[in-house]
Amino acid sequence: MKSVYRTIAGGIGLVSVAIQYWLVVVDGGAIVSGTVHFFSFFTILTNLLVAAALLQPVFAPSTRWGLFLDRPSVRTAIAGYIIVVGVVFYTLLRNTSHIEGWELFFDHVLHYVTPPLFVLDWLVFVPKSAIPWRTGAACLGYPAIYAAWTLGHGAVSGWYPYAFLDVAELGYPQALLNMAGLVVAFLVLELLLVAIGRLLARVRSGRWI
Repeated sequence: MKSVYRTIAGGIGLVSVAIQYWLVVVDGGAIVSGTVHFFSFFTILTNLLVAAALLQPVFAPSTRWGLFLDRPSVRTAIAGYIIVVGVVFYTLLRNTSHIEGWELFFDHVLHYVTPPLFVLDWLVFVPKSAIPWRTGAACLGYPAIYAAWTLGHGAVSGWYPYAFLDVAELGYPQALLNMAGLVVAFLVLELLLVAIGRLLARVRSGRWI
């Protein structure tokens, strides 16, 4: 059951990213710059991470990458990342784009379908009793690397993937303040997931305290 679910859910995410790449980049004609921009979106990178976390433990469970992605703490961190993808899009970005047709369809898949699919996998299949509290802080590495790339690439190219990170429009103080707010949100969310996971583990084991 678990392998079937992860194969289907991971396939949905991976195919959606691939088709979106074709629609946005290949059909757009600017392959080099389009590819860099496409893979500069947190949504795309995180959906690829989710697809890897779903598929790798199924098809290559004994590899170093497969074992790493199957760790409860790692899957908890990824659950937080993809929740942020869905929440930020719904609250800040859903009315800012003018795409339509299949591009809009697969954009919705990446923001509204893959997040709950991975969260459901986390709720049902991931053992949660051993998730350490340090997961909350350890999870900040991925967003920090993304923020560094966004600022560095933006400083060189003048292009930013999201309006709330656009230094050219907002200036560094406001953009950095927005990033700091996201960091706090990541930390709070991951700690909340760890707490929920530990509580669920206690309930399932019959231990309430």
